[in-house]
Formats: sequence, structure tokens, C-alpha cells
Amino acid sequence: MAQASSLELGTRRTGPPPPDEPYAAIVDALASQGYAVCHEFLPTADVLALLQHSQALQAQQALQRAGIGRGQDYQTNRFVRQDQIHWLQGTEAVEQRFLAPMAELRLAINRALFMGLFDYEAHLAVYPEGAFYKKHIDAFQGRTNRRLSTVLYLNFDWQPADGGALRFYDPEQPEQALFDLPPTAGTLVVFESERFWHEVLPAQRQRYSIAGWFRINASTGWRVDPPS
Repeated sequence: MAQASSLELGTRRTGPPPPDEPYAAIVDALASQGYAVCHEFLPTADVLALLQHSQALQAQQALQRAGIGRGQDYQTNRFVRQDQIHWLQGTEAVEQRFLAPMAELRLAINRALFMGLFDYEAHLAVYPEGAFYKKHIDAFQGRTNRRLSTVLYLNFDWQPADGGALRFYDPEQPEQALFDLPPTAGTLVVFESERFWHEVLPAQRQRYSIAGWFRINASTGWRVDPPS
């Protein structure tokens, strides 16, 4: 499986974004193909600060083993996923370096695509050497309020031999892989949660990222669907 190029996937920013709409390329890609990849989404200093924050939490043993499902259906299963996570609360300045631009991106998507994105939740994720996350989909149609999934990568000097790529599958042919995305520092991927099957291939060194979801408020007259 060949790795996808920036031309195929999205945009590589070489300077400051235009003042009118810094997220236009992401919005356009979402509208046309349901996913977008932006290299250098954050300044290098912010990516490094987030990486160091992740490593500090790891050293403090403040991470928890990730699971699958939500609420009463939540369970851990090391045959499915092997990462450790820490949910972002946004109370620390370093976390706001990521959450603030994601809030701006949510508004930009709503203005252009009328998705009604209501809020955003995210967690740091650490994959130890050899860890993986089997093929899965983030939201089954009509059964969740997660509308868009996001991943920001924090790994500097990542080499092809390090593995750990995000493998995307064709929504029309779910057994057919579309591309492998290396988890290189500063790269952000955004995609429709109900549409794209994906997996994290085994990593040969520790792999750091922030996974998140833009959500809609799916409350009805008979069922409350809170944003947390």
C-alpha cells in the first residue's frame, strides 16, 4: 500500500493562512470527498508542546487504557486496540493550543456546510511500540452524535520503517484500502465518522496523537443526547 501524497489528500501550508478563511481547503475537501488532510496544521512549537504534555502525562501514569463502546457498553479489548488515552479538559494552556483552533474549524465547517456541529471532544493517545487499532468505524449510521472524526499527529522524525500509519478504506468498497497516512508531526486528518472504515497499523516506536470528534446535538423529545 503506497503512502498518499499531500496533493492527493489536502493542502500543505507554507506560510500563514489567508486572513479571510484559514480553513477553506479543509472545508472544500470535506465537501468534495468526505475527508481532508492538512499538513502543518499547527505551528511546530505548539505541536512540540503537545507532545511534551503527552509524555509528561505518560511519565505521571495519568493515562488510561483505551476501550471500545460508550456508557454501559464500554469495554477494553487489547485484541482490538492497544493505545492509552487522556481526555482533554481544556483547563491547561497547552491543551488550548489545540482546542482553540479546533473550535474555529468547527465554526468554519458549520458556516460553509451547515453540519450543525455542536461541540468537540478529544483525547491524547499513546501507542506503545507494537500497538495497533484494528479496522473499525467511529460511528454507525443513525446511532451516534459523532459527525466528523479528527486526528492530529505529534511524531517528529517519523520514518516509513516506523509503521503506525492510518489506513483508510474506500466507503464504497470497504475491503479496498484507499491510502496509508504516516503519523507525522503537525498533520491533521478530518473525515466523516459514519462513512470511513480505518485502522492504525502496528507502530515500531511510540506513537503520539490527539483523536477527536465533532458532534451534533441528537436530542429528541423522548431522549436526551448530551454533549458529554
